Amino acid sequence: MNTESTAQPVIEAKQLDLTFQTNDGPVHALKDVNLTIDKGDFVSFIGPSGCGKTTFLRCIAALETPTAGTLTVNGMTPDEARRNRAYGYVFQAAGLYPWRTISKNIKLPLEIMGYSASEQEERVKKVLELVDLEGFGGKFPWQLSGGMQQRASIARALAFDADILLMDEPFGALDEIVRDHLNEQLLALWARTEKTIGFVTHSIPEAVYLSTKIVVMSPRPGRITDVIDSPLPKERPLDIRDTPEFIEVAHRVREGLRAGHSDE
Repeated sequence: MNTESTAQPVIEAKQLDLTFQTNDGPVHALKDVNLTIDKGDFVSFIGPSGCGKTTFLRCIAALETPTAGTLTVNGMTPDEARRNRAYGYVFQAAGLYPWRTISKNIKLPLEIMGYSASEQEERVKKVLELVDLEGFGGKFPWQLSGGMQQRASIARALAFDADILLMDEPFGALDEIVRDHLNEQLLALWARTEKTIGFVTHSIPEAVYLSTKIVVMSPRPGRITDVIDSPLPKERPLDIRDTPEFIEVAHRVREGLRAGHSDE
C-alpha cells in the first residue's frame, strides 16, 4: 500500500452539509457526508435523482459551496485546488464547440492556461492516443458518434494532466453496447494513468464494474448510506459481471439503495 496516500487523502469530507435557500424554503442537498478518497481510487457515486451525487462532485470542483463541515482536495480547499488545476471535469454532455475541430476543442483549456503552441500540440497528441482517437483530431464534433464525442470530452479533461478526474454521468445518454465499450476503455485509461476518479452514475452494473469503492447515497437530505470496498480484481473483463463476486456486490448496492428509500 502507498503510505503517502494513507498519510493524506486526495479528497476528504467531514460532516459536510449543503443547504440551498429557495423560494419554497431550504433544500437540504447534502447532510453529514463523511468520505475519504485515496490516491488512485476509482469511486462511483450511485443513488436516485436528487440524492446529492452530482452536488457532491460539484462541491469537490468548487462549483458549489458547502454550508457546513469541511472538504479538502489534495490538502487544499476546493477553490484552491481549482486554481491549482487539480482536476479535470467531464460533464453529462460532451460540450464540444461545433465550430472547433476535436484537436482545437481539446486545446481550449490549454490555450486558457497559456501553454505554448508546441506544448499544446504535444499534449493533444498524447491524450488523443489515450482515448483511442488518433487520426480524428481534424474532425469536427458532428462528424463523430456520441461515444467518440464523449471520449474527446475525456481527452479535453485529461489535457492538462490533473491528478483527479471528476465524471458526472458521462455515459448516461449512450446505448448499452457503446456504454460497455467505453466502460472497458475507461478502466484501461485509469490503469494507464493511475488517476483518482470520481464517477457519478445511475447504473448499478456500471458502478460495480468500474469502481474500487462504491458510495451509495439516498435523497432528502442527500446522505451516504453505504460505502463498499470492491473485492474485484483490478483487471476486469466484461464477463466478470456474471461472477458470484460481482453479483454479490451488485446485490449489496441494490439493498443500500432500497434501504435509503425506506428511510424517507
